Amino acid sequence: GVLEPSVPYPTDTEIIANIVTSPHHLDATMVTGRTHRMTELFGRLAPDATLEAARAEIETAHAALKQEHPDAYAGRGDVRVRVRQLRDQIATPARSVLLVLLGASAVVFLIACSNVASLILARSVRRDGELAVRAALGAGRFALRRTLLAESLVLCGAGAALGLVMAPPLVAVVARFASRFSVRALDVTFDPTLAWVGVILAIGAAVVLAFVPRLPTVPATASQLTGSGLRVTPGVRRRLSLFATAQIACSFVLLAAAGALVAALLTLQQRQARPDFERVLAADVPLPLGYFGPKTVAFVDDAIRRVSALPGVEQVAVSNVVPWRDGGKFGPFPFTAEGYTPINGEESPRAWMRNVSPAYFATMGLTLVAGRTFTDDDRGGAGVEPVAIINQSMAERLFPDGNAVNRTVQWADAVLGGRPRRIVGVVADFNDEHALPVPVAQIYHPIRQVPFGGRLFIRAAAGIDPYSLVAPLRRVIREMAPEQPVERTSTLADVRAALLAPDRVSALVVSGFATVALLVAVVGMAGVLAFTVSARTREFGVRLAVGSRPRDLLLGVLKEGAVIVAVGVAFGTAGGYVVTRLAAQFLDGLPQPGLVPVVSAMLVLAVAALAAALLPAARAARVDVLQALRTE
Repeated sequence: GVLEPSVPYPTDTEIIANIVTSPHHLDATMVTGRTHRMTELFGRLAPDATLEAARAEIETAHAALKQEHPDAYAGRGDVRVRVRQLRDQIATPARSVLLVLLGASAVVFLIACSNVASLILARSVRRDGELAVRAALGAGRFALRRTLLAESLVLCGAGAALGLVMAPPLVAVVARFASRFSVRALDVTFDPTLAWVGVILAIGAAVVLAFVPRLPTVPATASQLTGSGLRVTPGVRRRLSLFATAQIACSFVLLAAAGALVAALLTLQQRQARPDFERVLAADVPLPLGYFGPKTVAFVDDAIRRVSALPGVEQVAVSNVVPWRDGGKFGPFPFTAEGYTPINGEESPRAWMRNVSPAYFATMGLTLVAGRTFTDDDRGGAGVEPVAIINQSMAERLFPDGNAVNRTVQWADAVLGGRPRRIVGVVADFNDEHALPVPVAQIYHPIRQVPFGGRLFIRAAAGIDPYSLVAPLRRVIREMAPEQPVERTSTLADVRAALLAPDRVSALVVSGFATVALLVAVVGMAGVLAFTVSARTREFGVRLAVGSRPRDLLLGVLKEGAVIVAVGVAFGTAGGYVVTRLAAQFLDGLPQPGLVPVVSAMLVLAVAALAAALLPAARAARVDVLQALRTE
């Protein structure tokens, strides 16, 4: 949000300095301390410099620092620098969605080419007599191939032209989707120069498709010139089956990918997502820098008292982060624990620092596992023992004996410093950094001992819309401090939904493409089977005449379709594995298809393909014997 310039908002470094230490101590530790590794540097490259050269220089300097100060860098510690362009940093949230869209588009393009190849091959079989006549009249192989190329160019050119007409509005739709993750996506427009990509793809597809049909022999044989009826050679049938198999394989890849993304999204939505999050309203109340210390405690106490008195409010709490929305802030910092010694060569463990009011755990619905929660008696000042609460996974890792309560933890960071804190309680795990349910270490401080919050949480009473409390909240805070902003009010359910929005869009995009691919592949396979049935009409008539039952013909065509599906799924599984391994290098956290999505994709594809095969199979079973024998 846009903050009013009259209020001096602090930086993260200033926040930590005022929380735990004095400014003079900060100056010294930031110069000499080397364990507080949260520095971000911004530099402008020289006109002729490259990012790779800058990365090499920075990594060399970093390696020299590690050699000069071995005491600050553990031998087995994985401390590194990351160098990237600011443009890439800003565009990263939308990158995965656009790459998924590009990959899905490429697969659908392959399916479409296979489908058109099947149609052209089938049409060339029907035109075998025409091509033979042209060859008999003197047309060479180059002239015949040129005729096929011209037809392919017309077909592919018309499709490319239609695509160019549809591209600008579709790009605008994609940009609006991606703008939810990166404001730079609003700059994405249709670039006319990229029309050449479509032209090149269309020409390339046309050239390849022109060489799909085989030409008649030159000079043409008598059977080619005089034969009537539709003849499908074994070679043509193999190529038609190959194209249909390719469509099934590509469709299976998209279906399995869509299933994996949907399964991962459902897993993320179900884990750590509770219905009561819809009742918890979060708001940013960034306090001015001068409020640190007793003023913060007084402001927090007064705000909790006044907001709690509002109608429809069940509980009120304060913290220093909003789950998921403030990911990456206040940690992880190194710490030491009583009785825990890192393995030789490892760095100290790290944890996220959370400052909370006593009602925070009840407001967030976190269960107390051992000990007690914070109370109003956990105040700061001389002679008061610092206390802390840790989460369950951290307690199990550091204290396998289960006796975490009354042990001590202490920040090992040079800037944070501070005295040892006695553990008074253990709470259930709650990963407020990431959507993935991986355990993270968290150390909670009572906000009266570490006076910095800035994030207000309100649990609405049952039946009360949390957003109806926004206006009363703003009024209360404005009465306390006229210039104090209240920003980014949202329920935790909506905050989490925004976090999962990229995964939701990726799943939607791939599912849409998978649906299109499934329809195209099913229609393509149905067309191949229908064409082969029409070409084998006389054969089916002869079979019926010598005693075959219509059911046998129906099962035979269905079996042919089942073989295409089985082979396509097999190739799709192998190809999908390779594609997944390659995509994992470009997309972080790409979900791997599990058994359920793969089996589901197989069943959907098999049912759809066999249903499409029923029509040509039924047509084969209803062949009229006399009509079939008269086709010659």
